[in-house]
Amino acid sequence: MINQKQFTYGFRKGLPIAFGYIPVSFTFGLMATGGGLPLWLAIFTSLSNLTSAGQFAGTELILAGAGLLEITLTTFIINIRYMLMSFSLSQKIESKITVKQRLLFGFGITDETFTIASLEQGKLTYAFMLGLITGPIAGWTLGTAMGALISESLPLSISNAMGIALYAMFIAIIVPPSKKSRPILIIVLLSVLITIGLKYIPVFSFISGGFRIIIATVLSACVGAAIFPVKEESKDNEEEVKTC
Repeated sequence: MINQKQFTYGFRKGLPIAFGYIPVSFTFGLMATGGGLPLWLAIFTSLSNLTSAGQFAGTELILAGAGLLEITLTTFIINIRYMLMSFSLSQKIESKITVKQRLLFGFGITDETFTIASLEQGKLTYAFMLGLITGPIAGWTLGTAMGALISESLPLSISNAMGIALYAMFIAIIVPPSKKSRPILIIVLLSVLITIGLKYIPVFSFISGGFRIIIATVLSACVGAAIFPVKEESKDNEEEVKTC
């Protein structure tokens, strides 16, 4: 039996996330159906993924006719952070939670649900985690359905023009952190330069759009890790603690 009190508590914690997801997934619904995906497939994609940027990128590759390998590698690289988040949360959950239960609420681990769960005091229960992810999953799927339905009712010319919303969303994602962090700004600019180079330098013309994204992501991340290592900061913090 699921602890109703813990489930309700988790659901309340996830409710603001659910409302926040609706505008973003609404954009996805517009983009997906405007690009040619069937209504049911756009909704099913959100219901079965809940991966935000990875979902947008994967769908964009599908609409561009990319191969399965490109789509798989791209979404894997973009979404690999969720695996790391899940590893981190595994230290906070109750030991009696079964593997099946872990897999179930692991599906709902996102940047936002991870933050809420990691800040929670004490051990995380199965009922709490289930409640926490229920709202966001519903909000993400509902927003997609709304966007897809509206896109289907719009004239074709307007529906196709909605594709610009995808680029607006990515700009909204990268600009705020780039303003606050110089390392992030440098890595973003580096990835842009690598992508442009791979596209317009003739010798790299054989590389498809999906693999350009993969190469730019991996290379810029490696350069960023080499130039801005976190390890040095951790050592400094440890020394400060010892001194204190």
